[in-house]
Amino acid sequence: MRNTALALALAGIMLPATAAPAFAQLGGLNRALGKANKAKEVADKAKGMSEADERKLGEQISGMLIDRFGVYQDAAVTKYVSLVGRVLASASSRPALDWQFIVLDTDGVNAYAAPGGLIHITRGALGLIKNEAELACVLGHEITHVTEKHTVDAIVKSNRVSLATDAAGDKAGGLTGEALKVAVSEGYSNLFENKFDRNEEMEADKVGIALANKVGYAPSGMIAVLTRISDRNKDRKEPNGLFASHPQIKERIGAMDKQIKKEKLNATATVAPRYAKAITFDVKDAATVAMLTPGAKGLAGSEPAKEEKPKTEEPKKKGFGLAKLTGGSQAQQTGTIASAGSRGGIPDRDAVGGSNKNKVRVTISAAELEAFKKGIA
Repeated sequence: MRNTALALALAGIMLPATAAPAFAQLGGLNRALGKANKAKEVADKAKGMSEADERKLGEQISGMLIDRFGVYQDAAVTKYVSLVGRVLASASSRPALDWQFIVLDTDGVNAYAAPGGLIHITRGALGLIKNEAELACVLGHEITHVTEKHTVDAIVKSNRVSLATDAAGDKAGGLTGEALKVAVSEGYSNLFENKFDRNEEMEADKVGIALANKVGYAPSGMIAVLTRISDRNKDRKEPNGLFASHPQIKERIGAMDKQIKKEKLNATATVAPRYAKAITFDVKDAATVAMLTPGAKGLAGSEPAKEEKPKTEEPKKKGFGLAKLTGGSQAQQTGTIASAGSRGGIPDRDAVGGSNKNKVRVTISAAELEAFKKGIA
């Protein structure tokens, strides 16, 4: 990362330096080196970020996801997902984090890992998943993004210099002020757009299925989920939703298949009956998912646009109104809701969310967790 940051900084002054006076070249070089050093500084700070700062970052990113999609208001479903998640998290490399599992209220099929232990999965993803082993593998994948600090790393990689410049003025040594704002914005964007790079996704697959296997779940659950997602998206040209980023699904399935054989990941529990009892709804076909069209308010994390109701035809009025000047009605300008089959967009990313932003709080006792573990068979 150090060499990359320096190369990027130096590359930015190569062309003007050929024509500028020597003192100007030296000044440009010093500025470039300064930016490279700041980039290194923030990269080091991110790697060594305190758990308190990581959680602060994660809480704000989580808040934006909740604002965008709403929270599914079903305590039983939330507790079930949390039990599976807690079993995995307790066996992960960072068991002491305050892990929380949140079900987002949308038909879109997706999952998001915010720094500090905040894992989100959509109602649509739960409908697509068919047994507890599959859920465990998906949650294991997301937990790994947290334990390996992939979101934090992605923030640094995507906005090194500007984040470093902001952080350089922070004498307190943590993420505050403008640096925090930049980090939150970048982190949310990375999660929403599924921007984890190839190595991060492969690592999340590898560690995630090993984690699921460790507590007794069949690691092949992730392969089943990815295969189902591939079938769901077979007619789409662009990546769509959960695990849709590079590397391609086929490559990931192949890598996991090899890993399962090589590492002898032999756990077999799928716990399908318990899953079917807890999750009683099914996924919607991608073509029927209601989504916010480009320009809709909800895409930026504010209140979702309201679905338009059919209007009765009104007598035409004379005059040259605002709609004529702006090229359409106000609803057309701000965005509307449409099915994926009738408008452009990416269904599982741009899906409409619910209106309730309140987290569903659940408590899990040590006895409940132990009893739940015994059911993994």
